[in-house]
Amino acid sequence: MQNIGYICSINLNIVLESQIENGFIRKLTADLKYVYRDDIRDRQSLERNFREKFQTLNRVHLTDAEFTRLMEEITDSDVFASSKRLRERNTFFREDGTPLQYTLVNIKDWCKNDYEVIHQLRMNTRYSSHRYDVILLVNGLPVVQIELKTLDVSPRRAMQQIVDYKNDIGNGYTNSLLCFMQMFVVSNQTNTYYFANNNNTHFNFNADENFLPVYQWADEKNKKITNLDDFAEAFLAKCKLGEMISRYMVLVASEQKILMMRPYQIYAVKAIVNCINENRGNGYIWHTTGSGKTLTSFKAATLLKDNPEIDKCLFVVDRKDLDRQTREEFNRFQENCVEENTNTDALVRRMLSEDYSDKIIVTTIQKLGIALDPQNRRNYQERLRPVRNMRMIFIFDECHRSQFGENHKAIKEFFPNSQLFGFTGTPIFEQNATYTQITGEEAQYKTTEDVFEKELHAYTITNAIDDKNVLRFHVDYFKPDDEDTNAIGIAKKQAIVRTILQKHDHATNERRFNALFATASINDAIEYYQLFNRMQSERQEWDEAFEPLNIACVFSPPAEGNGDIMQIQEDLQQERLDNEKEPDQKKAALTTIIDEYNKQYGTGHSVAEFDAYYQDVQQRIKNQKYTNKDYAHKNKIDITIVVDMLLTGFDSKYLNTLYVDKNLKYHGLVQAFSRTNRILNDTKPYGNILDFRGQQEAVDEAIALFSGEKNGDVARQVWLVEPAQVIVEKYCEAVNNLRNFMHLHNLEFKADEVANLKGDEAKAGFINYFKEVQRYKTQLDQYTDLVKVDDNDNPWMASEPVAEVSYGFRNDDELRAFRGAYLDVAKQLKTKREKSDAQISTEIEDLDFEFVLFASALIDYDYIMELITRYVGTPSMLKMTRDQLKDLVCSSANLIDEREDIIAYIDSLDAKGVNGKTEKEIRDGYELFKTEKFANELMDIADKHHLDIASMKAFVDDIVDRKIFDGEKLKDLLAPLNIGWKERAKKEDELMGDLIPLLKRMVGGQKISGLSAYEE
Repeated sequence: MQNIGYICSINLNIVLESQIENGFIRKLTADLKYVYRDDIRDRQSLERNFREKFQTLNRVHLTDAEFTRLMEEITDSDVFASSKRLRERNTFFREDGTPLQYTLVNIKDWCKNDYEVIHQLRMNTRYSSHRYDVILLVNGLPVVQIELKTLDVSPRRAMQQIVDYKNDIGNGYTNSLLCFMQMFVVSNQTNTYYFANNNNTHFNFNADENFLPVYQWADEKNKKITNLDDFAEAFLAKCKLGEMISRYMVLVASEQKILMMRPYQIYAVKAIVNCINENRGNGYIWHTTGSGKTLTSFKAATLLKDNPEIDKCLFVVDRKDLDRQTREEFNRFQENCVEENTNTDALVRRMLSEDYSDKIIVTTIQKLGIALDPQNRRNYQERLRPVRNMRMIFIFDECHRSQFGENHKAIKEFFPNSQLFGFTGTPIFEQNATYTQITGEEAQYKTTEDVFEKELHAYTITNAIDDKNVLRFHVDYFKPDDEDTNAIGIAKKQAIVRTILQKHDHATNERRFNALFATASINDAIEYYQLFNRMQSERQEWDEAFEPLNIACVFSPPAEGNGDIMQIQEDLQQERLDNEKEPDQKKAALTTIIDEYNKQYGTGHSVAEFDAYYQDVQQRIKNQKYTNKDYAHKNKIDITIVVDMLLTGFDSKYLNTLYVDKNLKYHGLVQAFSRTNRILNDTKPYGNILDFRGQQEAVDEAIALFSGEKNGDVARQVWLVEPAQVIVEKYCEAVNNLRNFMHLHNLEFKADEVANLKGDEAKAGFINYFKEVQRYKTQLDQYTDLVKVDDNDNPWMASEPVAEVSYGFRNDDELRAFRGAYLDVAKQLKTKREKSDAQISTEIEDLDFEFVLFASALIDYDYIMELITRYVGTPSMLKMTRDQLKDLVCSSANLIDEREDIIAYIDSLDAKGVNGKTEKEIRDGYELFKTEKFANELMDIADKHHLDIASMKAFVDDIVDRKIFDGEKLKDLLAPLNIGWKERAKKEDELMGDLIPLLKRMVGGQKISGLSAYEE
């Protein structure tokens, strides 16, 4: 965020906010015909208005007692339960025992509800007094809250402010009609964002910055609509808002979570539904990989399920694993909406069923092909004749299969009243329709347009990158040196493995993420697997600090008549062909690989149950999301060697790197690259591709074809990150800006001088300047072309020269010291913002600290314990000084809540106390040290406040165990003091002021519910 000097006075900011607010209300009332209710400013008037609307809608008059009871029944702190109640018909029992079937809004026609706007609503509770800028009411219920800003506030910070409101104990979202809030809008008039409400589990701003998506609205061509008035016109018009809430917000029952569809998903659904309603033939949706096609297709299917003119809707996927994955996703969105089809017979039975639950069917293209094959011995076609003239809708997950034309023809011939729709992230055009089969013969795909007639909506990878829905790519090309162009076979593979071992930690942010390695054949995959094992063992012999990478390998075994394997291999051309040659050797190699996998991970897989092994590999790749403290590194996979598997259809936010020793082209290249570009947070700035075949021309061709842009150069600038040297220059500029900032405040460019910055605005300036430094440093750290390859024995590989630059800091220790200073200042300002009752500057209020940029995957609890064991020893063994070790602890945000205790432990140790101790003994010693330190601090607090230590310990243990603060137990703790209520209230504040820092350290920074009232 740009650092803006605090020039305007507080009063001027209020005026500017009120001007934006008044103009916005005029837009809603004059143009969009909302009713302005200036009389609704508090809880009582809000409830009176709702009562009138409820009684009118349901044609009933409630007594005061009945309305009070109704309010008790519908006011629910569970956002998900309230959201369901908003959309359903409910039952209320009146005083005479008769049931009243009621709705809160007109759920059949949302346009016919009453739409009102209120502003500056104040909700007073026992613990808080919150005021809300603008709220939109539907039938008297608050469903949209709009918070208006005068600065260009980070949407993450705006979200955090709303989260802070919701976390206050006794807040209006939990005990008033505000529990029906569906979404939040934040705008500074120029930039407007919106996001869905949710329960705290899915609505938080945690240390990893995993928070709900924040959206911007767009038109059908994906042009952003960010101006507040334009947004209101496009999104908040009464019928459009009603449609958004009723149709395009998805309640995920299995997770008790509310999802909001993105603009392009909504346009795609509307395009399909309109095409069906008007019976305009077939069509396809070009939505890039990673754009949420499953949610889009699910919503289209559920809307069709409610269409009485449609008899069946079949969602068709490629393979068995995608069949299961899609079915689970559909059932995630709506419980039990899709049953499992275990075989073709079950598919046919469900196609014949008249049960409403069988109206949506998820199946594979293979089962569908068998069902419609007139030569099949089970003669399914004859059984399906009763439904052949029904109105059938087929939605295909991917439409680039070579044999799809045959299935398309069979469907159209057998079901003449059917319509077919395809979803694809990589359409088949004329340019990529021709391909060379594994056998060397040339074959032809049907183009997507040949099969599906017309494009209904497009959302390309260029759009998605621009929207920050997926990441850009950093491609590091390797090629043979001029002097060694003929190097092949084992020498080449050894050089590639050596390069991967040297670059993997940088590429994956010190193993915070993991990688796939795409190889050209099963034999290559086996050879690479063996090379990794051998070369890592050799390195361990001379480098005792080296921690081997966990290598897995997965490819399909010879089918040997196994129907499941044959089905999997339908879309694995290379693996299917490879398994036809020397199948016994490949099966034996896979058996060895699985046996070693079982030994590593304590599993019991076998080739005979290959699918279970395959699923376990996928899950371990996804389990990379857990920190090593929560899920040890030995349980994870660093690199998975593949041939065809996992290069399409597999998603994990924690997979960020693809190593390539395989020829890729067009849609195959884009699909493979797209395994790496799922959005997480700022620690994952892009997807990393290390290509060992120098395929730059193929990459450029793929970008030109699938970008949706006429200008290939423009598309490359969107798809690919800037060269390393460009980021180096930006980084150096950011460092120079920080240096000038320090000099402007008459301070030397030293980390210890940061403490001498005077005033909150100066400290906020430092926060913003250093954040930019760290942002570019995070990107540079993952540029693999800045990592030198030490391969003098076999210089097969050559990438671009490593840039020789000065990064602006004298050494890593100086940068680390600045990181520690940043965390000190950020923690200080964050605490002030949370505690201060006084008016604070807008710069402090709107700061987004972005702690995730300062969280290190390497410098975690385990690493520090290991360093203490290895480095705090006798002078002759000393590799890192005590001060360096403490600086390391201070420089990582993931240790921010524990660093005082770790530093105190380091200071308590001497060489005599460490030498000879194992890492486990060091860890156990630290836990004992913390326990004793906490006990001593607790005793000091109990003495200070004249409380019984045993009672105090029981009180604290209860809070730490349950992560819940109970105010009644605090009263019980203070009861023996026999003091009046005024003095007791003061004593509560004083005691909790001393206890809260200790409690937070004891729970390791985890959230303790109910503490916020004492943090004000």
